[in-house]
Amino acid sequence: MRRFKVVITDSDYPSHEIEEEILSRVGADLVKFQCRTEDEVIECCSDADALLNQYAPITRKVIESLKRVRVIVRYGVGVDNVDVEAATERGIFVANVIYDITDVADHAVGLILSLVRKIPLANQNVKEGMWDWKGIQPISRLKGKTVGIIGFGRIGRKVAQRLRGFEVKLIAYDPYVPADLFAEHGVEKVDFETLIEEADIITIHTALTSETRHLIGERELRSMKRDAILINTSRGSVIDERALYKALKEGWISGAGLDVLEKEPPEKDNPLLKLDNVIVTPHMAWYSRESLDEIRRIAAEEVARVLSGQIPINLVNKDVLRRIGR
Repeated sequence: MRRFKVVITDSDYPSHEIEEEILSRVGADLVKFQCRTEDEVIECCSDADALLNQYAPITRKVIESLKRVRVIVRYGVGVDNVDVEAATERGIFVANVIYDITDVADHAVGLILSLVRKIPLANQNVKEGMWDWKGIQPISRLKGKTVGIIGFGRIGRKVAQRLRGFEVKLIAYDPYVPADLFAEHGVEKVDFETLIEEADIITIHTALTSETRHLIGERELRSMKRDAILINTSRGSVIDERALYKALKEGWISGAGLDVLEKEPPEKDNPLLKLDNVIVTPHMAWYSRESLDEIRRIAAEEVARVLSGQIPINLVNKDVLRRIGR
């Protein structure tokens, strides 16, 4: 009897023992690659039964080349690098990994505190022999500030929960979340323009879609307060980086904390990396020792589920069920 072939298109995880153990139970062999382009994915995956994917592009061209794939599972929540519509047309399940997003919320709050208190700059000054706080003035108190949350899903709500203890005013924008959920979390629901204009700190927790690509551009940055801080732990392309650099360089806003960039890893000459009022971390908000194991386990279990004739729990493209008659 033929064994299933499961391909990891790409991964920066230290090992895949968890996936191997889970998939071996359903008679599947795991093959690992580090694909970066469409052509590399096509070459490595055309005869696979399932794909585990991190960052490699799963485009329409890739999907049309897949002869046997039943399911594509992305290591993580976002599926912006997968052409979900093309997969649906081919009757392929697309699933993501819904895991404990505590770490992302913690990271966002960490970036806020680091920028408000100018901790990285102070640390750098001390290590360079400057034992003096005057050189990093001004520092404003976090208490009493207005924090605007763009995207009030699971992560946005966790961020609100953490920030309440800092005695800030919380406002949020999300057209897809019912009003009573905002009230339940002690957050004022506002429209996008109000949030942009009134928030002292803006933290982004929205998926990357055609609607949200470059949601924050030059117009929005010019509308923010001059001492505003912008945090992004969602997807890099939600912000127009060229406009952000201009805003930070020319003082339209005071600082930014970015865990994600439009191009990852960034080019060495990315001008944002040269600014003192920017903190950049390497797309690590999701990471903890616990989440690393959790994500790999859930992803492998989704593949095993499909190869055993079941439907993924975290099915993204629910329309596929009609197409395959389920």
